[in-house]
Amino acid sequence: MTNKMRYSKAELQKFKKSILEKMDKVANDLGEIKDGISNTGPSGSSMSPDSIYSLHMADAGTDSHEREKNFLLMTRENNHFRNLEHALERIEDGTFGICSECATEPKNLCDTCPLVPVERLMEVPNATKCVAVKERDKLNIL
Repeated sequence: MTNKMRYSKAELQKFKKSILEKMDKVANDLGEIKDGISNTGPSGSSMSPDSIYSLHMADAGTDSHEREKNFLLMTRENNHFRNLEHALERIEDGTFGICSECATEPKNLCDTCPLVPVERLMEVPNATKCVAVKERDKLNIL
């Protein structure tokens, strides 16, 4: 068990660098999705909403489905980007990496309590709960 209550400044800098890299990737992905939305149509040609009726119904349905899928992906990526921004805010205010459930009273559900393990934070930097708490919450939902 560790008695550590916060990550060091050096560790937080590593997390910050990783988060910024992830944010760059998400921003690039968002750009590609936006390009996909504006270029939906036969052979990737740009289409106006009025021109959709001149196509075969199956083509129009496929194009509509692709646009809807891209909008859903864009929403998901926007949410992920916002969550990464919140993680950066937690780094700045000193709460990053501290399990929200174990912060005030460590429950010792994992070896790093009350800290979220480094491995989890590197993979899911916007995590606010340790794995044990998250799994417990998931079981309570089911």
